[in-house]
Amino acid sequence: QVRLVESGGGSVQAGGSLRLSCVAFGYSYTTYYMAWFRQVPGKEREGVAAIHIGVGGGATYYTASVKGRFTISQDSAKNTLYLQMNALKPDDTAMYYCAASLGVPPGPSELAVDKYNYWGQGTQVTVSS
Repeated sequence: QVRLVESGGGSVQAGGSLRLSCVAFGYSYTTYYMAWFRQVPGKEREGVAAIHIGVGGGATYYTASVKGRFTISQDSAKNTLYLQMNALKPDDTAMYYCAASLGVPPGPSELAVDKYNYWGQGTQVTVSS
């Protein structure tokens, strides 16, 4: 019954901001990763940002193209993940997906698709120039 539900997408002009939200339902792990991915038709899904949640958690990870512009955060009490996106560019246009890992799987990257087991249905972000 694990469900991830994204919201907050929309259409904005370049330089604008959006905040995406992801609410997790039925998730019982206390230490895990959550992340935001994005995908454009014809391209592979790209890891945007990730955060380690739970005991010893708090570390964040970003793909180079969004550093300084995007911020990932979470509210444990609300089981909600956020992605604050500022200074948006047309290249940020994509379907954005929320993801959660099954525990803490090993791996060299927190932004690898195969690290995650649960996915939301996506929320579209469109940035016009």
